[in-house]
Amino acid sequence: MVFKERPEPLGLVLTHFLNARMKLTEDEQKHYWTIKKGYEGEVRSDTWLKNLTDSWLVLHDLLLEYNQSIFQIDTLIIAYEKVYILDVKNFEGDYAVKDDKWYNPAGVLQKNPLHQLERCETLLNKLLLELGYPYTIESYLIFNNPEFHLYIPTIHSAIIFPTQLNRFLKRLNSKPVPLSKKHYQLAKQLESLHKIESPYPRLPSYTFEELRKGVICHNCKAFLTDGTLICKKCGCIEDAEAAILRSLNEFRLLFPDNKITVDTIYDWCGSIKSKKVIRRVLSKNFVLLDKARASHYVEK
Repeated sequence: MVFKERPEPLGLVLTHFLNARMKLTEDEQKHYWTIKKGYEGEVRSDTWLKNLTDSWLVLHDLLLEYNQSIFQIDTLIIAYEKVYILDVKNFEGDYAVKDDKWYNPAGVLQKNPLHQLERCETLLNKLLLELGYPYTIESYLIFNNPEFHLYIPTIHSAIIFPTQLNRFLKRLNSKPVPLSKKHYQLAKQLESLHKIESPYPRLPSYTFEELRKGVICHNCKAFLTDGTLICKKCGCIEDAEAAILRSLNEFRLLFPDNKITVDTIYDWCGSIKSKKVIRRVLSKNFVLLDKARASHYVEK
């Protein structure tokens, strides 16, 4: 049973918006594709785990803290007598391990994910003891990209390769034991302890003036450029209100401190040529705070 779903990371959503509206640097592009591929790998793993029986509680994407140390868990599984940590890696290509050091396909030294996993297990163990749950913890590195290979001198029981995923799942499902209220209580506590970090400090620098304005096609992601809501690239047609609200949501996420006004959203949408249409959509979906020159819209 999935107790906590995995949301699409806000940082990834925002970077996706920025990638469409400005030119990212080479390093920013690399970071964007890295977090995008990482999220896709996690979602692929989430789908695979749906084959677990109901005798498990699955929590995705936990950011926890113990003694001022922050640690992240891709997936945590609560079983009858154990807690499992799954650290999902969407690595691609031929990696190698030499003298406990990990190298990517280009031969560049990487952080050892096993060390990161050990740190995560240590901190979670201390947190669980503090909460009154002295459960055994098992931790695994899950590699689910079929294009991945690791040259490693010895077998490591904590590493699960793509060809081992189904066998690993069968092993987890082999001895299902019904969970008690205590297990659900632990899941609720861990979910309540989940921390939300702001992604804004890590985003590329941007301003309203420098971002490209206009409505982006919800189907093919091309800009609508001819003053209509008909995409020249894919032929998709969208209702004006839906397009404005979707673009408005993008604006609110990118500029959470900016006020929502007719002029601002008119400039932001670009493809919508009538302020009257913008005003009608805002009036229908938001509340106008009428303060003369400072008039703006807020959520109902």
